[in-house]
Amino acid sequence: MDQALLLLLDAANYVLVIVLVAMGLVIVFGLMRVINMAHGELFLLGAYTLVMLQQAGVSYWVGLIAAPLLVGCVGLLMEELVIRHIYHRFLDTILATWGLSIMIKQGVILLFGPGAQSTAAPFAAQLDLLGTAYPAYRLFIMGVALLVVGGTFYLFFRTRFGLAARAVIANRDTAACLGLSTRAFDRATFAYGAALAGLAGAVMAPIMSVDPQMGLGFLIPAFLSILVGGAGHLGGPVLGAGLIGATDSVTASLWSPVLAQVVVFTMAVIAIRIFPSGILGGARK
Repeated sequence: MDQALLLLLDAANYVLVIVLVAMGLVIVFGLMRVINMAHGELFLLGAYTLVMLQQAGVSYWVGLIAAPLLVGCVGLLMEELVIRHIYHRFLDTILATWGLSIMIKQGVILLFGPGAQSTAAPFAAQLDLLGTAYPAYRLFIMGVALLVVGGTFYLFFRTRFGLAARAVIANRDTAACLGLSTRAFDRATFAYGAALAGLAGAVMAPIMSVDPQMGLGFLIPAFLSILVGGAGHLGGPVLGAGLIGATDSVTASLWSPVLAQVVVFTMAVIAIRIFPSGILGGARK
């Protein structure tokens, strides 16, 4: 029973972080039709921001707030200098963001070196859950992820901004004719998606190795989550991340990480074959 509870909590932790990363991807794709190959590098920028600030003597909590703000500004800069010029050239956006990912990664290596960095969690306490000790910081990660995901759903489905954003997603030209500034929504959306990735990187930094390759480990599951769940609805990455993340975490814990990758990719291929647009692909909102 103890092992089952630990397995469930670890899977939930992994799933919720993937949801944060995947949600940023799907928001950008839904509004702008841009597949951001540099999203994993935005994740690592969030982690390195926290590491850099803590090494400078800044508290963890300030770093946690600063990381998504800084990465959101980086996303805004990427959109302004590169992405906005190639909106209508789908393949070029993939190539351009891939180039940006290489540039960011190499910049991190030049500044911090190729080795791994580390940072401390703000607290190391363990909580007793049904007789099982579990790190309080991992529960904190889950709480942050749930709060941000819930806030994102509220923003897009319960506010005037969300209504306008969904109008732009549904029909950009009609929304522009009605007086909505699609350019402003593009900027805000890309910055928000980048900030989500930065927050995910910062909150995960204390429990994993912070190195230039860390973004790839979350980018691939995030893409698979979107492919399985569907990009037509914000619920798509949540459902996809639940399936992909839970399968990966449980299989890796019970057997091996290598077998987990085989099972995850097999499941993704089968799901995409049955649901080419994703399980929620037809529910475009």
